[in-house]
Amino acid sequence: MSTLTALARAQAYAQGRAQRTATVRHLHVHPRPLVIIPLAMAGEANAPLAAMLGSAEHDPRLLVVAQPRNRDHRFAFAAELADVLVPYVDGFAQAAEPVAVDRGRDVRYRFTDAPQLWVPNTGGVDFLRLFGRSTRFRSTEGEYAVPPSVPLLGRWLTFFANSAELPGSSLLLNAVQALGLHWATGQSSAEDAQLAALLGWISPPPGRTGAEAARAAEDPAVSPPAGPATDPAFDNHVLAPLMSTASPDVAALTEVLRAQLLPTWELMWRALRLLRELPPGSRVAGRWDGDRDTYSGFVQHLADGGPPQPRRDGAVAAAARLHRLENAATRYAVQRAFDDPLVMAEYRLTGAAFAGEVTLAKADRIDDSGKRPVLRPRIMVVTSEPVRVEKGATLTSPVRPGQKALVVSVTAVDEARTEVLLELSGGMGRKLVAEPGSVPGVGERLLLTTLSEAYRPGGAFPDPDQTPWTHGGPPSSEPRD
Repeated sequence: MSTLTALARAQAYAQGRAQRTATVRHLHVHPRPLVIIPLAMAGEANAPLAAMLGSAEHDPRLLVVAQPRNRDHRFAFAAELADVLVPYVDGFAQAAEPVAVDRGRDVRYRFTDAPQLWVPNTGGVDFLRLFGRSTRFRSTEGEYAVPPSVPLLGRWLTFFANSAELPGSSLLLNAVQALGLHWATGQSSAEDAQLAALLGWISPPPGRTGAEAARAAEDPAVSPPAGPATDPAFDNHVLAPLMSTASPDVAALTEVLRAQLLPTWELMWRALRLLRELPPGSRVAGRWDGDRDTYSGFVQHLADGGPPQPRRDGAVAAAARLHRLENAATRYAVQRAFDDPLVMAEYRLTGAAFAGEVTLAKADRIDDSGKRPVLRPRIMVVTSEPVRVEKGATLTSPVRPGQKALVVSVTAVDEARTEVLLELSGGMGRKLVAEPGSVPGVGERLLLTTLSEAYRPGGAFPDPDQTPWTHGGPPSSEPRD
């Protein structure tokens, strides 16, 4: 836990209400998301019990599995789920737009919008991932044939579950994580995992504190678990008697499951409203463009008859995926900091960023020490914050992310002030005269940081057949002892 988050939690506890840890929204909230609340049967691995889903708050659809241990019932549930989810995701594969590539020398196309799924918590994400794995390889022919929509559902669920691992992606989101990204409560992180308690801290009812609202949410009769696990008392005293017979009372089972899911359904849409009230960060739209690219690529993969996602990645594919996730995590952290002063404050505390005032600026300075003269303005920044960068370090500013600032010198003026001399490059045009506004002027307040949005090249990985047999390559021809 960071220092500022710990402070926000202490303030939340003292004031009885969650504190904002972000000034903007760091994720895309779709105007028509598909909300899915799954329930699983206790004691069974990924056995679906029910799901409430829909893309409109006042029109939820409830799917119920009368006998989760029965294979036919489970895949009938999968077919029903596919009847809702597949048309929803296909509905965005209609209108496309051109996107210039290769510096305008070529063009590609992507869909103008993409679907977005919401689940209550990380358990919901895990449920979709496992359910996708159990359905995407099912055969549509033979003795245990399933409808064609079932394996297609599995491939889409796997696609969304994989995207949820990518930092910054908004294709599959869970409400607990999304709210926790923007608010800090006065309770523990483990308690924040309960959606009702978390929302109790963020927007408690009139006359109640966050702690009181969270305490009330602990009663499963008032706030049933948000799934996929159910309350043990509900399992033993309500669910078990209804499912103990060979022919369960489906109508009664449907009603009790509806009562279990409706409170969470209302909480989900309440969470979406709270998030929509926050202004989006300036880089959220760019990340959503990336999500649209990902969605468009998968639609094309399906149209081309591409194979299902493998059960597990090979060594090279796993390494490449890990590299992509690490790059995405770094890029997402930088973008959040550049979008949000509260996030950047964490880096200012650790010395990775500082703010100061420009006291000197020579915008027309030319460096002619090389083969050709280049524009290299210099500025002096005076700051009262700790400066933990050394000569030769490269800094950037969120307001001019394409410009680099080389630290020429760091000089302590007195105990309270430090002068930092910087040499600028990039982001000023291609001539020997800087474009207006591209060089910070005297009196400008400037934030500088070691964080950078600079392009990070992908890793170089060998082809699978170029790896040793221990990593999936060809078998060794050398005799083994």
